[in-house]
Amino acid sequence: MTRSVQALAYARPSALESSQVGAVLGLETAGGLSPRGAEAHPRFFAGFLSAPRIAARGLLAVADVAAARYYQRALPASLDPVVTGNGDRLRFESFSGCCGVYARLDVLQEGLDGERTGHGTTNVDVNNPLRDALSRITADDPLHLRVGPDELAVTTLDGPVVEKKVPLPDRWLRGFAEAQVASAGFDLRAELTAAQAVAFLRSLPRGSGNAARGAQWVVASGSGLRPTTRPVPGAVCLPGPERLVALQRVLRHATALRVYGPPVADGAAAASAWEVVLPGMRLTLTLSPDSSRGFSGEGGVLEALATDDAAADAELVSVLLAWEPRIEPASLAEQSGLSTERVRAALTRLGTAGRVGYDLADAAYFHRELPYDADRVERHNPRLVAARELAGAGAVTLDGTLASVSSGDRRYQVRESDGALTCTCQWWADYRGKRGPCKHALAVTMVRRGATVAGGVR
Repeated sequence: MTRSVQALAYARPSALESSQVGAVLGLETAGGLSPRGAEAHPRFFAGFLSAPRIAARGLLAVADVAAARYYQRALPASLDPVVTGNGDRLRFESFSGCCGVYARLDVLQEGLDGERTGHGTTNVDVNNPLRDALSRITADDPLHLRVGPDELAVTTLDGPVVEKKVPLPDRWLRGFAEAQVASAGFDLRAELTAAQAVAFLRSLPRGSGNAARGAQWVVASGSGLRPTTRPVPGAVCLPGPERLVALQRVLRHATALRVYGPPVADGAAAASAWEVVLPGMRLTLTLSPDSSRGFSGEGGVLEALATDDAAADAELVSVLLAWEPRIEPASLAEQSGLSTERVRAALTRLGTAGRVGYDLADAAYFHRELPYDADRVERHNPRLVAARELAGAGAVTLDGTLASVSSGDRRYQVRESDGALTCTCQWWADYRGKRGPCKHALAVTMVRRGATVAGGVR
């Protein structure tokens, strides 16, 4: 696994303090992007929270996921959450160390009472003393939230005084991208009342569950959700139910629970998303198809990375983004001169670099820029790198709907049928396309679509 060290430089630690306006939650920011460009300590918001206790617990839930490994727990994990200002809301995001759980807290406009939310993305410091302070908030007394340095500090900062160095595996970056691509294919499968949500979530196991338990399924019923022994139409996969434990932080404040998933396909385990609706907020956990299977290997982004046309379209569309909370493909199509289909493909590609996320409640993309080198998602994706090497080495021979790919001392057959590719390699035999294309099929796709690669085509 390739790792780098992500240096997060904060002006001071985030803290919960007393002031003339009451309690102040000061969340310090590290380097990030805003409409003004790169900033050492961007400022996104200053104002009161409408539901302080709930917001504190939601933020703790996101921090719980950032510090957790739900598989192979002995290995340490910690990555400060990412915060994005979208003009009318704040989004706090994190990813688990095992790459299997993506968490996001959306603090909506009705949950904020202050200046208009700024635009941009950065990391935010959530340290252990702050976690302890947030966990002690038991009443909805006035709580002032500041995301970024206060006005005085903006003009007096001479440099960072707190620095965290976080090991950042490439697969975490790919996990952000894959979770977004998977979510875009989900539909709402069930919506539970507050009482039904509490009953269901409290019935789930809280054990560690390091061993894979196989796919478990639930389906909507009159009383909420019930287990089903087989994936019937409308069912949702619940892989590793103990991974929903972070939702317990906000359970007593839930007004509803929404469950999202893809259409049932062949009974195979699938990802799913679990969204707790809160006053002025939403907390969502997206689970990979298995506790032992992170999002980073799902392969849903590979097709979007395989062609030069998609790359050029994505570059054009990216110029038009402005940290919008809802990205409308039709509007982007009009502005860019591209078709709506090409815009959607460009957004998928931008998602592979973490430049857009997907909001299930709005059924829309939103703009954000991950505050680390998201281009590494493409450069260090093993299947993508291997496919480009095969295509560039002239290892692909095309013959109508059939292609052959020479890899090492073996030759693999890639066949197209109804727009889908199959391969004679072991990867295809193991996964049947459920984890994206193999490197051989991806190389064939590159050659057929005319992607620019070193070397030629036989």
